[in-house]
Amino acid sequence: MKVWLDGGLQDIESARVSVFDHGLTVGDGIFETVKAVDGKPFALTRHLDRLTRSARGLGLPEPDHDEVRRACTAVLEANPMPLGRLRITYTGGHGPLGSDRGDHGPTLLVALGRSTRRADSTAAVTVPWTRNERGALTGLKTTSYAENVVALARAHQQDATEALFANTVGQLCEGTGTNVFVVLDGEIHTPPLASGCLAGITRALVVEWTGAKETDLPLDVLQRADEVFLTSTLRDVQAVHRVDDRELPGAPGPVTAKAMRIFDERSGHDQDP
Repeated sequence: MKVWLDGGLQDIESARVSVFDHGLTVGDGIFETVKAVDGKPFALTRHLDRLTRSARGLGLPEPDHDEVRRACTAVLEANPMPLGRLRITYTGGHGPLGSDRGDHGPTLLVALGRSTRRADSTAAVTVPWTRNERGALTGLKTTSYAENVVALARAHQQDATEALFANTVGQLCEGTGTNVFVVLDGEIHTPPLASGCLAGITRALVVEWTGAKETDLPLDVLQRADEVFLTSTLRDVQAVHRVDDRELPGAPGPVTAKAMRIFDERSGHDQDP
């Protein structure tokens, strides 16, 4: 396996990031996960645009899109596989052992891992912790992911693959790495960005392609929605057959199944929508 690190391809055994990298010491970094099918990245332009938005929000220098594209191409060509998780990581770089940044410039790392197609449906649980819709990192895809690690471990303990958060005012927000949609009376709804959720790439495409409505929703909507589904880069559109102790028999339901078909068809015809 080869990765791209600070300007070129390196063997995974010899690639090294400084022990003083701010991404390691204080979580000062951003990232994107991009689906790669047969060596071709999906929706890369949208991912790079979000990477730039996250960099601005964190106060990092804006990444050079041409360099990141070169890095992605090089890594994909060096590591051929049918379905991959392409990870772009961009950190504050070498810095002091504190919150202040150094002046060495950012670190860019691009790596690729094998992936498999997700199941058509999964289980999810709600967790007692909240998303802060008014926090400094709200809406940014940062490497400060420990909160998600803890929540996802809770989900795995309950035989689920995702944990769902409310925000500080009790509204449905998002999952650890997903956006959440519900079907009410035949209509698709998803929390608005003001809820504190990440502006997911797959979320945006599903909203555009299905006409889903952005709606403030209480967390308990999960206990009465006709259907529930998740979206993310590697899940695409995935039905939920259980939320906590509530079973949703027959998942994917008809509305979710249609959304799945639409996404598969549209994404199959355009690699960079």
